[in-house]
Amino acid sequence: MARLHRQPICVASALLVPLLQLVAPSWLALDGVGPSWAMLWLLPWALVDGPVSGGMAGAALGLVLDGLSLGDVSQVPALVLMGWWWGRLGRRGAPIQRSLSIGLLAWIGTLVLGLSLWLQLLVLGSSEPMLQAWALHTTLAQALITGLLAPMVGSWQLLLWRRRAPA
Repeated sequence: MARLHRQPICVASALLVPLLQLVAPSWLALDGVGPSWAMLWLLPWALVDGPVSGGMAGAALGLVLDGLSLGDVSQVPALVLMGWWWGRLGRRGAPIQRSLSIGLLAWIGTLVLGLSLWLQLLVLGSSEPMLQAWALHTTLAQALITGLLAPMVGSWQLLLWRRRAPA
């Protein structure tokens, strides 16, 4: 059983997510929308450390990112769900090693995150057509850029964390 959550350097790497969210490199943006750094960090973490750690890491990361935003919607439900699901995939199935698989999982996770935010906007009563179109555009652009970036970033993190985690 992997124990990434007991290694301070691995836990400290989560601090890069809010930093990258704030810095938002413009050269990694697609039509002004950057990748979902939370999904890029959470995917390899959950695959290596398991469903409980993935869900808790998703909750902690979501709370930090929600603290940086001014909106009424929260990233926590989607990050917890994806952390738990990816953790189960890492525990129950064959080890995920192919770049295409990592990219596809990150793309799905980012779509789930965007749809979760969109549903929360609907529940809160924000049914303006302009806001709906903006949310759809943002979700699709973010999912695409995250899915394209995940094979590079996620594969590297997965390789690094599998080496650090005791089997």
